[in-house]
Order: sequence, then C-alpha cells, then structure tokens
Amino acid sequence: MAEFTRYAVPFEQTLAARGRTPTTRRLYVGAVKRFDDFIGEVPLDEVGPERLEEYQRQLASRNLSWSTFNLNTCALRFFYWEYLGHRDWDPTRVPFQKAGRKLPQVCSQEEVVALFEAAPSLKYRTIFKTGYGCGLRPSEILSLRPEHIDSKRMVIRVEQGKGRKDRDVMLPERLLEELRACWRSYKPEQFLFEGQRPGQALSQHAVSCAFAQARKKAGIYKRVTMRSLRHAFATHLLEGGTNVRIIQALLGHRSLTTTQIYTHLAKNYLNDTKSPLDTVGGDGKPER
Repeated sequence: MAEFTRYAVPFEQTLAARGRTPTTRRLYVGAVKRFDDFIGEVPLDEVGPERLEEYQRQLASRNLSWSTFNLNTCALRFFYWEYLGHRDWDPTRVPFQKAGRKLPQVCSQEEVVALFEAAPSLKYRTIFKTGYGCGLRPSEILSLRPEHIDSKRMVIRVEQGKGRKDRDVMLPERLLEELRACWRSYKPEQFLFEGQRPGQALSQHAVSCAFAQARKKAGIYKRVTMRSLRHAFATHLLEGGTNVRIIQALLGHRSLTTTQIYTHLAKNYLNDTKSPLDTVGGDGKPER
C-alpha cells in the first residue's frame, strides 16, 4: 500500500491555499485515503485514469448517493489534476453523476411549536427557535458568538457560512428574549451554545440527538431533522408572500435555482392552482 501519509499534509495545505474550508479539506483527504486503500500496492502518483474509472464503478456498485459519489470524484479530480498536475488527462473520463433532487419534508407551524415544547432543555429550545426563526444551518447556529447578536439593529451576523460568506439575518423579538434567558442561565464563555466544556461549541451530534428526542416526544413521524427547521423557515416565508429573492439572501444561497425548490414545498403552490378535475361536472362533462 502506498504511503498516503506523505501526501496528506501537503495535499491539505494545497487545499487550504485554494480557499477550501476545513470541512472540505477533511472530506477530500479522507476520499483520497480511501482510494489509496482501493488501489493497494500501486503508488498514488503512478495511477492512470483507468483506475479512477474502475474506482468509480466500484463506488456506483455500492449504491451511494449522488452527492457522496460526486464528493469522491471532486476530491480525486483535485488531487490528480490540481495537486499532481496531470493536466494531460481527459477529465471527462472521470465524470460526475447527474444530480438528483429529493424534496425535503416540511413541518407545519403546529409541528414546529410542538418541537419547541418538546425540547429537552432551554438551550435546545433556543437552538430550535434559532434554526426556525432565522433559517440558519445547524453549523451556523453552533458557530454563533454573543457579539454576533445585534439587538440595536435586530439582526444576527452569520460569519463565514457555507461558501465562506458573511450575511445578516433577522433577529425575531421572541428569539432575542430566549437568547438572553439562555445566556443568563448557562453563562457561556465564547459561543452562545456550548457543551460541557466551557469555551467549546456544542456538537452537532448532540443537537441531532436532542432534535430526534423532541420529534419523538412531539409525535411527529415525518422524516425531519434539525436542518428541517431551515426548510420550514423558507417554506413558511414563501407561503406568507415573501419574495423568493429575499429568501435566497436570507438563506445564503449562491444560486436562485437552489432557493426555488421551496416553491414546490409551499402549500399555496398547490392549493392556489386549480386541478382540471374541478372544472368538470359530476357526469364527467365540462361545466358550463
């Protein structure tokens, strides 16, 4: 087996120099490590594109999601085309899978309230309300610090969210009250939501477990997760008449196409559109 360790550090440094986030760097390094395990005794720098094709076929046989498949492809393309400089290779020999699209399930406002009431503690209830009230990703919530809360302007600053972008989102008055109560109760040192170790942010795993517990207690059987509160935020705004461009900015989406998925989730998208069945009479003939 090739010594991947001699590539790991400089490869990650190259990724950092290209502006990749810590999460992306970790995932890419892991992807190349798994490929190194796959090729066995063949040195990484002696691999040809045909082995990459073989690896892609092996990945496809495992019925991985298209996103996982494409993540591995991105990592290997970067490693060979950008890091090792094999620009003579034809990148189309290592293609991406066509992206699929699954509509997320969305909680109703009544279900959202039930989740709040079922939260295991004040801290988790405040986290849930931040996700729904501001449309933040779980990672963005757990990165919040007290100085990100601007009660004078009633906004929350999200620093270096997905895509390494800053943005401001609204600060609901009810959430401000909850944040203040949470801060007085737990007295965090650096992050708004800390774990058992002072100064360290709460883990996403802990939040996921708390959400699953609340979902079960609230009797919600939809396949929803903590991130579903962000989906509910966008969908309910759209149902309330908020312009999709504003929702795009609040969510921090680079492309409007990503935001437009919520038009398929908003109930007025369906309820305000009359089915042709309703335009025919009981005898099956068109109504006059």
